[in-house]
Amino acid sequence: MTRMKRVNILIFFILTLFLLSLPGQDNCFTIVVGKAAAADGSVLLAHNEDDKEEGKIFFVNVHKIPRKSYKAGETILLKNKGSLPQVQQTVGFLWLQIPGAEFGDSYINENGVAIASNQCSSREDKPVLTNGGIGFMLRRIMAERATSAKNAVEIAGKSIDQWGYYSSGRTYAIADATEAWVFHAVNGKHWIAQRVPDDQAAVIANRYTIETVNLADKKNYRGSPDIIDYAVKRGWYHPGKDGEFNFAKAYSLPGNYAAELNVLRQWRGTALLAKKRYKPDEPLPFSFSPRRNIRPTDLFNVLRDHYEGTEYDLTAGYKEGSPNSAGKRTICTESTQYAFVAQLREELPKEIAYLVWIAFRRPDSNAFSPWYVSITSPPEGYNRGNSETALENHFNPPPSFTKFNPNYAFWNFAKLSDLVDQNYRARIKIARKEWRNLENYIMKTHKKMEEEFKYLVKKNKFVALKIITNYIERWEYRKWFLASELIGEMENQGDALE
Repeated sequence: MTRMKRVNILIFFILTLFLLSLPGQDNCFTIVVGKAAAADGSVLLAHNEDDKEEGKIFFVNVHKIPRKSYKAGETILLKNKGSLPQVQQTVGFLWLQIPGAEFGDSYINENGVAIASNQCSSREDKPVLTNGGIGFMLRRIMAERATSAKNAVEIAGKSIDQWGYYSSGRTYAIADATEAWVFHAVNGKHWIAQRVPDDQAAVIANRYTIETVNLADKKNYRGSPDIIDYAVKRGWYHPGKDGEFNFAKAYSLPGNYAAELNVLRQWRGTALLAKKRYKPDEPLPFSFSPRRNIRPTDLFNVLRDHYEGTEYDLTAGYKEGSPNSAGKRTICTESTQYAFVAQLREELPKEIAYLVWIAFRRPDSNAFSPWYVSITSPPEGYNRGNSETALENHFNPPPSFTKFNPNYAFWNFAKLSDLVDQNYRARIKIARKEWRNLENYIMKTHKKMEEEFKYLVKKNKFVALKIITNYIERWEYRKWFLASELIGEMENQGDALE
């Protein structure tokens, strides 16, 4: 081996370690379930939003952004100073926002299009960008414009074709009430998307999962026309030696694709749901058949998981402390800021068809409760600042946003998660019992309430939306109150709580 080759290998190794050490390289976890694989025929999108940055504290806002009209010629300013034309009419949406975070937001719009993302590092080191590219605003314009999941894929693809994607790489999970797609963006002007089969589910940690590519199959694939040719040109794929083209292997940063912290989480999510028993060291599929039709509560359990009952549980059943910071990256983890399960139904009136179950901060120590996308506004205390200016100020939030304030719901759920982690073995039992009772009661009564909502929407839509909004407020304030009670109990009893 020549000296120059050894130097090049060393540089590549150092670069790989550097990229894997950047904030966001092991962030987020997502599950997508096709409508024939779900117990009630809905499409399900489950997501843990994990964000961490040294010395930075995050806060979660919930905004309801209404439909808006714009004048011809108005533009959208992109983060890196590029701009694109605004549409004359946008769609209303529910916005889960982490002020100051580059890629921490999720959206569910009033057409039932849900969007979440996972960091996935690509090997692209020569990206082509126009006017700085697009990144942060990509999911926003999907939420504002998309009439369906497929339409959102088309919007994202055209945007990347025009501007280029300025982050290393990312997976967007995009779903509506009829189908779901996995969309991989690559740094620069390359992307690929694959439809999740209706009778299957897909799990994404922080690595690309699309393998086979068939752009002639328009029903199931979309992507850059030169996706294979470009990989050949860059030396990432050798047709004569490598066999069938595998997008994930060709375009992933090798260290990221093979990293245990990503592979194990994808395996664990798959193992908890799949009909076939996969081993951690065998290839994992893009999607799989579930062992039974999946319910939202099944996904709650996966989003709360820490490898309990497996050889990868480093806490010996919580005897060795909190599994959220045990040294092995788990599905629910210290950096989880919020979790949700979007339940997207086709047969219900649109006012109640798009339901999102949300847990704030870590879902292991907090409860999931229902939010309809159609609500007129979030409950007071669930967002901070002005929803109208939130996007404009996203990267420059006031310092007060990251300071504990009990008058905002998120901080109470965050404090409860921190208190549970301080004495996990004893306190998780208390929190889990409280939240399971609440979730079970909500599930027990929710179906009956939806029958009432269907009747109300037919009779008087305006009044129905007020009642639906009040229903959401009822559960959120009850959850907030129960969190406050748990905080008081844990603070008063301290470490004596056994």
